[in-house]
Amino acid sequence: MKHISSIASGVVLGTAGVLMMSTLTGCEQKQQEAQNKFLVIEQQPNGKYKVVEEMPTQGPSRAIIRERDEFGRVTERFMNEEEMKALAAQEYQKVQNGTSETLQDNSGSAGMGLAGTILAVAAGSLLGNMIGNALMNNKSFSRNASSVNRSAYSRSAAGKAARKSTSSRKSFFGGTSRSSSYSRSSGGFFGG
Repeated sequence: MKHISSIASGVVLGTAGVLMMSTLTGCEQKQQEAQNKFLVIEQQPNGKYKVVEEMPTQGPSRAIIRERDEFGRVTERFMNEEEMKALAAQEYQKVQNGTSETLQDNSGSAGMGLAGTILAVAAGSLLGNMIGNALMNNKSFSRNASSVNRSAYSRSAAGKAARKSTSSRKSFFGGTSRSSSYSRSSGGFFGG
């Protein structure tokens, strides 16, 4: 009986360790979602903007804006986090008023203005996760946000989210969920 007791306590300790690791991993993933961003935003021939590169960054959010002059030459300028926050906040006020292009049907397919593009891609990291989540729950905003972001990072993250939501439920130990037909009368787990 002493042997079974030590095995049971080992199982409890192992389970507690796995629970702690999964909790810590979950916290780590949440921090990554709210991580600041480095963006490269490019002006399209129609004057609208789209994100062409996006990377998480440890430092403050920032962007390189590629714009075309009247002769079609591309120039680049740097935008710091404060400038990005100011533009995102202005566009968010328009969202509150219902006048933002981020809420218009099909506005994202051809790109959006600079402020709308920044809000669509970095609302959570610039204005807070509560605002970012609230905006992404709006179907028009969410559709426009995904269409304005052409970065490989965004496509990769979207693919992971789609695979995660369509995958079968996993059991605690990583296998797929199934009902067990284990019976105590067949000798039990401990070979009794």
